[in-house]
Amino acid sequence: METFGERLHAAVAERGPLCVGIDPHASLLARWGLSDDIAGLEHFARTVVEALADRVAVLKPQSAFFERFGSRGVAVLESTIRQSREAGALVLLDVKRGDIGSTMAAYADAYLSPASTLCADAITVSPYLGVGSLQPAFDSAAAHGGGVFVLALTSNPEGPAVQHAVTSSGKSVAQTVIDEISQVNAGAQPLGSLGLVVGATIGETGHDLSKVNGPLLAPGLGAQGGTPDDLRAVFGESLHNVLPSYSREVLAAGPEIGELRAATDRVLAGVRAALG
Repeated sequence: METFGERLHAAVAERGPLCVGIDPHASLLARWGLSDDIAGLEHFARTVVEALADRVAVLKPQSAFFERFGSRGVAVLESTIRQSREAGALVLLDVKRGDIGSTMAAYADAYLSPASTLCADAITVSPYLGVGSLQPAFDSAAAHGGGVFVLALTSNPEGPAVQHAVTSSGKSVAQTVIDEISQVNAGAQPLGSLGLVVGATIGETGHDLSKVNGPLLAPGLGAQGGTPDDLRAVFGESLHNVLPSYSREVLAAGPEIGELRAATDRVLAGVRAALG
């Protein structure tokens, strides 16, 4: 069984270092001329998959924008995950779950177990009940060849109040998270399966990412203000492990499939140049 780290490394080598979000929020549906209902959601998601799933390394559906339509929206999410994976893209499901004990184990079963219709290649999680609380997700990922991306340094203005707070060890909360993930990934080849989420717009923070040995998801590019050139300031020597993530910058080019593909090619060229 290949690990997620192995599959991601291969996908990036073949298709390039790019993750594209699938974020069907109401304003994008309207921009595409679609109704803000299940029919609009289904058309939007199907079009993005048709345009991009056979050419980008990673697609990242944002679960909330599907969940807001209830059970029928979740059914569209299931179909989106399945069709994306069948076309060759890895699916990073953006759910940001975080809990303890049996509840975290249930989330892991929902999103990382092959027995679930929501099974993705990887998920996002929140560590703010303690990194140890995420162990059921780590265990499930290891058992099934999945990946987990842990929030570490986010771009939202409220983030630093928690993430930069200093613990009794003298390290920041974010550095503690970074170090714990680094320990799990130690020795993995060619890449560990536990990643971190580090915003592309945070600038130089003084945090050390050099030992993570796992993928570094960098959201915030494009419409959120980040540029490929910002990546070097944020990631420094860890630039080779960065997975840049775009959403609105690409999605706003729809609904024409050719325009979505052209927008993807443009941003991929930009990140290739920045990452060297």
